[in-house]
This record gives sequence, C-alpha cells and structure tokens, in this order.
Amino acid sequence: MDIRQATADDVAEIRRVARESLAESYGHALDHDLIDSVIERWYDSADLADDLAAEDTYFVVAEDDGELVGFVQSYVVSRREVVGEIDWLHVAPDHRGRGIGAELLAALEDELLGAGVERLEGAVLVANEMGTEFYDDHGFTAAGERIINISGKEFAERVYVKFPDPGEYDGDLEERAVNGRTVYVAHDETVRGSGGVFHAMYLDTDREERYGWACSCGNTGVVMDTMERLECGACGNRSKATRWDAAYL
Repeated sequence: MDIRQATADDVAEIRRVARESLAESYGHALDHDLIDSVIERWYDSADLADDLAAEDTYFVVAEDDGELVGFVQSYVVSRREVVGEIDWLHVAPDHRGRGIGAELLAALEDELLGAGVERLEGAVLVANEMGTEFYDDHGFTAAGERIINISGKEFAERVYVKFPDPGEYDGDLEERAVNGRTVYVAHDETVRGSGGVFHAMYLDTDREERYGWACSCGNTGVVMDTMERLECGACGNRSKATRWDAAYL
C-alpha cells in the first residue's frame, strides 16, 4: 500500500472512488441521481485541481498496485485555534475492511500536526454507523450534533474533535451580545467560505435554537439565500459548496 500526497493527475480517480463510496454507503437512503449531483458539485474537476494547489489543503491518497483505492481531504483554518478540518475520507467498497481508512487518517494527522494544527475536527451523518464507530475508535470525541438539509431532507450530523494534547472538550462556545440578545458562537461548527469560515450561532448553550451565522471577520449579520449559501456583507466572504458526510471506513 502506497500512502502519498494527491496530485492533479489523481482527479479522475478521486471522483471515481468518491462516487463508488457514496453509492455503497448511501445508496439505500439517497437516489443515484442525487449522488451524481453531489459528485458534480463537490468533486468538480476544476475545483479539485484548485484545491490540490491551495496552501491550506492537505490531500492524501492510498494506492494499491497502481490503483487509487482511497483518499482523505482536509483544510487548515485559523479560528481561536488552528484547526484541521477533515472534509472527506473515502475508501473504495472493494477495498474496505483492510485498515486503509486508518492508514489515511494517520498520514493526514502527521501532515496536519506538522502544519501546527491544535485541533482536528470532522463530521459524519449519524445514520452512518460505521462512520461514527470509526471516529470513536480513533481517539475522537463527539462534540455535538446538528440538523442539516440534503436536497430537502433533514439528517442528523455528529461533529467529532480530537486534540493532539489530551484534554477535556469544553464546548468551545463564545458568548456575544447581538442586537440586544445574548448569543453563543460555536467555533467547532463552521462552513468554509471563499475568504474565511462562518461559525454557527445559537440562542442557548445546548445548541437547540439556532440564531444564525457569524463570519470569521467578526460580522454577525451574515445572510443566507434560498440555496442555503452564506454571504458576509462586511467582507464579501461567501460559502462554498457544502459537504455533508464521508464514508469513513
């Protein structure tokens, strides 16, 4: 097994593995047309090539006898801490059960720690039991759940965190006053944007009543359009295509 950095030459095979992995893990819940649309939106060839060239992207692939069989993708973002956001980890169905996901995760963690990351963060749909077990088995701690919308359907997503230096997770909520109300900014719940990240805001510390989104520039007046895309009127930061889950196997 060869674990290495992804290159632009891997784009077509990354798209193939993502399609096979999503179909295997979610074919029972999502129709194939939706999965195809997900691939075209989240794994657009040009966007993938741009991501591979970006300084804040860490992309590792697994190759077996010349065949790409898995990959993991992450971004480094600066909040109150430097965070490594694990965006996707997929393993081709025919190669699951061999520990490839664990090898990919270990290689990625080494890369992120070398980049000064202070916290690792990932998310997985609660319905993906193998995905939640993967995080549980690899030193991550469940930090909360949120409801997300996929093509008009609601799903529960669980956020996981891991600290390089063991310590108790404290929720990472920042109290702010917005328009005369007390709100709580969740620094562990983010959406990646073109110029930074957006943080979820709640009216309660249990994260049951959502208030809105705060931009990393400090603006709390972020707007959302009918396609659930976020835009900051202060700095122009706009959300990119959202991710919802990966097949962590």
